[in-house]
Amino acid sequence: MLEYDEKRNYIRMNVECELTYKLVDSNDIFKGTCTSISGAGISFLADLSFEPGKAMEINITPKNTITPPMTAYIQVVRATKQDDGRYEVAGAIKSIKDN
Repeated sequence: MLEYDEKRNYIRMNVECELTYKLVDSNDIFKGTCTSISGAGISFLADLSFEPGKAMEINITPKNTITPPMTAYIQVVRATKQDDGRYEVAGAIKSIKDN
């Protein structure tokens, strides 16, 4: 049996679904792809880079209708440029908005 020592407070789930994101102080909405999510954080692919500390609103739209959409407020932790020119944005979930 494989043993795995999880050091996170929440298990990270790898996902691939569409999301929209915007800076909290902006009305400009952009599309991205969610790559992983946990109870405390999220990572997604975006066409733009964002500075750590920026506050964002994200809206995740799951591929299936069993899972409801989720709107959350995050704080950017880092944005790492990928080989394809996009950015992997990692964010700490600060709160989840009631839908």
